[in-house]
Amino acid sequence: MRATAITDIGRTRAVNQDYIYTSVDSVGCLPNLFIVADGMGGHKAGDTASRYTVETLKQLLSQSAGEEPILVIDRSIKKVNTMLIEKASESEDYQGMGTTLVLASAFGNVLRVANVGDSRLYVIDDDITQITRDHSLVEEMVQAGQLSRSEARTHAKKNVITRAIGGEQQVEPEMFSVDLKPDSKILMCSDGLCNMLEDDEILNIVKLNRNIDDAARALVDKANENGGKDNISVIIVEQ
Repeated sequence: MRATAITDIGRTRAVNQDYIYTSVDSVGCLPNLFIVADGMGGHKAGDTASRYTVETLKQLLSQSAGEEPILVIDRSIKKVNTMLIEKASESEDYQGMGTTLVLASAFGNVLRVANVGDSRLYVIDDDITQITRDHSLVEEMVQAGQLSRSEARTHAKKNVITRAIGGEQQVEPEMFSVDLKPDSKILMCSDGLCNMLEDDEILNIVKLNRNIDDAARALVDKANENGGKDNISVIIVEQ
């Protein structure tokens, strides 16, 4: 297994509020661990929320050796949600801070995924498949038939998320299980990538750049070329 990761401030933001983590080695009961978090809040709050969430999750998960992975992931995300809310009470600068979260771990050819918010995980082989479901207002409108996918991309409220770490006293991560093919690549990203590139563009760039380091760099460069309106984070994993 090999992984590459890039986080980039983009073209318009003053601070990078994304925070990412990769380990191809075991972390507690998980054989590997990959996380993307996209923070929200004021100047100090967003980057604090994403960093604190990822670092605390790593610590919680590292203490889970021998436990059942799915239960551990669910429990740890709920725990870090409570801890982030407590952290937010420490300073006025932190009030209202929160973060999206997408977490993945591959158990052989089975990928386990947890998602809160609108950061995404895709599986790429012959095609590109979005595994996670955005917890956002526009996604709810798409599901209700009120918006098309193309309309959702440019909707004025496309950045309104309906679920976040630190957003409410209780959080429910959405869990997914995916069977991977031998040549499958896992792509995780903040919305700074998928808001700037169509899924087909992502697929074409990954296919064109067989080396995952080159692919990740090309994706970030293209997102910046298309406007770079947000922080951009990309993790690509290959078996």
